[in-house]
Amino acid sequence: MRALLFATVIVLAACGSKHTKSEGGDTLPDDLRSSGNDDPPAMTELQKRQAAACEALGPRLTECAIADARATMTADELAKLDVENTAPIHTREFVKSCKAQTLSSRQVRVYEVCMREETECGPLTACLENASPTAEGQ
Repeated sequence: MRALLFATVIVLAACGSKHTKSEGGDTLPDDLRSSGNDDPPAMTELQKRQAAACEALGPRLTECAIADARATMTADELAKLDVENTAPIHTREFVKSCKAQTLSSRQVRVYEVCMREETECGPLTACLENASPTAEGQ
């Protein structure tokens, strides 16, 4: 699990700071499904719970990845990660991808329970493994 957290931080550090601007004044909305108004589409109760769980998990998992990196890496390796700048990017990208998933009510409930019950990183990540789709049949 530590390797997974470390790999996530590394990947986001490598590709998170690139920003490109469109030449030629792109005025199309990013979401072409929107009807032009600025109101977000109505969310179901499950989607609201999922969004709240993702927003709560993002910072916690980033903290866990940083703690793991500090415990397992040398000072030089840690400096290369530039944790001060990459941590917010890691959190933002996790929350964005988490919200984009279609989770079942069981999976959202696992996220909620894990966040509420687990205070340490190891038990938290172990608890979150119960949200995998393969855990449903067990």
